Amino acid sequence: MRNKVNLIFENITITAVAAEGKALAKVNDMVLFVAFAAPGDVVDVEVFRKKKSFMEGRIVKFHTYSPLRETPFCEHFGVCGGCKWQHLVYSEQLIQKQQQVCDHLERIGKLKLPTVQAILGSTHTQYYRNKLEYTFAPKRWLSMAEIAADTELSAEDRAGLGFHLPGMFDKVLDITHCYLQASPSNEIRLAIKAFVLEQGYSFYDVRENRGFLRNMIIRNTTTLEFMLILIVSEDDEEKIKNILDFVSAKFPQITSLQYVINAKLNDSITDLEVVLYKGTPYITETMPTYTKNGEPATSSLLFRIGPKSFYQTNSEQAYKLYSLALDFADLQGNEIVYDLYTGTGTIANFIAPHVQKVIGIEYVPQAIEDAFENAKINGIYNTVFYAGDMAKVLTPDFVKRNSKPNLVITDPPRDGMHASVVEQLIKMCPEKIVYISCNSATQARDLALLCQDGLYAIDKLRAVDMFPHTHHVESVVSLKRV
Repeated sequence: MRNKVNLIFENITITAVAAEGKALAKVNDMVLFVAFAAPGDVVDVEVFRKKKSFMEGRIVKFHTYSPLRETPFCEHFGVCGGCKWQHLVYSEQLIQKQQQVCDHLERIGKLKLPTVQAILGSTHTQYYRNKLEYTFAPKRWLSMAEIAADTELSAEDRAGLGFHLPGMFDKVLDITHCYLQASPSNEIRLAIKAFVLEQGYSFYDVRENRGFLRNMIIRNTTTLEFMLILIVSEDDEEKIKNILDFVSAKFPQITSLQYVINAKLNDSITDLEVVLYKGTPYITETMPTYTKNGEPATSSLLFRIGPKSFYQTNSEQAYKLYSLALDFADLQGNEIVYDLYTGTGTIANFIAPHVQKVIGIEYVPQAIEDAFENAKINGIYNTVFYAGDMAKVLTPDFVKRNSKPNLVITDPPRDGMHASVVEQLIKMCPEKIVYISCNSATQARDLALLCQDGLYAIDKLRAVDMFPHTHHVESVVSLKRV
C-alpha cells in the first residue's frame, strides 16, 4: 500500500460480484467494492470512499484479467450507468443473477428453498428494450479528454441528448449509439437532435428551469410499430409543428406521434395531457397465447400500449416470464384468480382463457382503462378490473363481493407489497400464490411474512433475466398452502 491523495491498494484479487453491479474484494478484513471489475481480476485500486465497514474504489491498473471478462461493445460503457455488466460474459451474468435471488431469499427472508431451476436467459442481449427515454441538456457531460483539452466549445457542441448519469439529475451523457432499442431508435434521436440544433431551439436547463426541449420517449413493438412522444416546456405551436412534421416525413414508420407540454419542475408526465399529433394514440403489441410444457402457441393476444401504459420492456422475455408464472400455478381451469398490481391487464388477459375468472387490481386508473380495452379486443369476458390503492381496495368486503380466490398472482413494484396487503393475503389464504418480483430483496421480506407460522412454503423458484448486462433480475416464486 502507498499513500497519495487517496489510498492505493496494489495487487488486489477481485473475488465476487456484489450488489448494484459492483464487484468486491477483501483488504485487511474490510470489504472493498470496485466498479467494472470481474471475479478473478488482479488490480490496483484507488479508494475514493472509506467507511467503518467498507470502502469503495476504482481500478487504476490491471495485473491479470479475469477469464470471465469480455470486451464491452458500447463506446459509452463505464460512463453511462445503463449496462454495467458488459464486461462480464453473459453466462456469468446469469449465474450471478440467480445467486443474487437465492441469497436474498435465504439471508433476508431466512427462507427454505426448494431445488432451484436454472435461470431463464434472454434470447437477445442487445436491442431488447421496447421503451427508452432521452433527456435534452444545454450542457452535456464532458469526457476527461475534453476537459483536459480545455477547448472552448460552441453551444451546439455542448448540447446533448441522452441519458442522465447515475445519481446526477442535472448531468446528461450525449448518446452516439445505444444498443438497447432496435433501429430506427438511434436514427430518430440523432435526426431530431441535428434538426432542432439547426433550427436554433433551446434545450431545457434543469437548474435554470428554462429552455424549450425537455425529453423524448421512443416506444416500439415486435409488430414494428413505433411511438414517439416529444416533451417540451411551453405550448409553442409553430416549433412543435415544425419538429413533428420533420419527424413524420423522415420516419414514416412512426405510427403514433404525440407530444406533452410540461411546465413543471420535474420530468414526470403521468399527470399531464398527452396530445396526439398524428397516427394512432397507441401502438399494438402481440404476445403468443399460453401453452403448457412449452408447446408452440397457435394464436396471439393483442395489447394496446398508450403513452403512459406500463408494459414489460423486454417483450420476448415477458412471454417467458408470464408463461413461467402460469406453469407454476398448475392451472386446472376452474380457478378464481386475483391479479394484484395488474397494470394494463397483461397477466390477467394472458391467464383468463385458462381459468374461471380473473379479478385485477391496479393503482393507476388509466391502466385499468387499458386493461378493459385489452380484454375487449381479445374477446375476453371473464376478467374484471378495479382501480385504487391496493391496501385500501383489497378488503374483506371486496373479497366477499368478488369471491375468495384459489390463486393469487402478485407483481408489485420494487418496494414490494404493503404490509396490509400481505396481511389480507394471509386472511384470504388462497391455495396458491405466485409472486413475481423485480426486487428479490423486498420479495424476500414479503415471503417471510407469508411463510411465518408455517402457513405457506415455497414450492418452486426460478429467476428470469429481463435486462442483460445489468444487475437487475426478475424472480418468480410459487407458494403452496401447507
